[in-house]
Amino acid sequence: MPTPLKGKRVAFLATDGVEESEYTEPRHAAEKAGAQVELISIKSGSIQAVKHGEKTGQYQVERLVTEANPDDYDALVLPGGVANPDKLRMNDDAVRFVKAFFDTHKPVASICHGPWLLVEADVARGRTVTSWPSLRTDLHNAGATWVDEPVHVDQGLVTSRKPADLPQFCAKMIEEIAEGKH
Repeated sequence: MPTPLKGKRVAFLATDGVEESEYTEPRHAAEKAGAQVELISIKSGSIQAVKHGEKTGQYQVERLVTEANPDDYDALVLPGGVANPDKLRMNDDAVRFVKAFFDTHKPVASICHGPWLLVEADVARGRTVTSWPSLRTDLHNAGATWVDEPVHVDQGLVTSRKPADLPQFCAKMIEEIAEGKH
């Protein structure tokens, strides 16, 4: 089995309200490809995942965002869910963490409502992205070009619309992380 991400460290930034499949499937894909993955959050303990708003599993936080150094990671993944990115974008430390990956040109993968963090970190300007359709205006107002595609890649930034896009999202996420800085 090929391990294109062997030796890579990938941060997953999430909190309560994360869409379960948008966290678990990309994490599994990254780990299967050889990456060392950590769940970073704004709260300690565990986070509550959801499926379409209904509570599902809980996942153990491995590091607080205030203790995580973006320099220690090769890439960042931003799962969606409505509540998850809405809570994260209100946290200055989470927003700074996201922005640091763009400042250093590291791969970032964001799905569904996750691109709200791109808006908040002011890194969407000049990018072409996709997302859950309700974010279209937010992304446009932040200076991005929005497209309705299962997955879109723009200079190491991988975006997708919804859980049904996870197979394409995970494949492009692995490809971009393997390529490294853009």
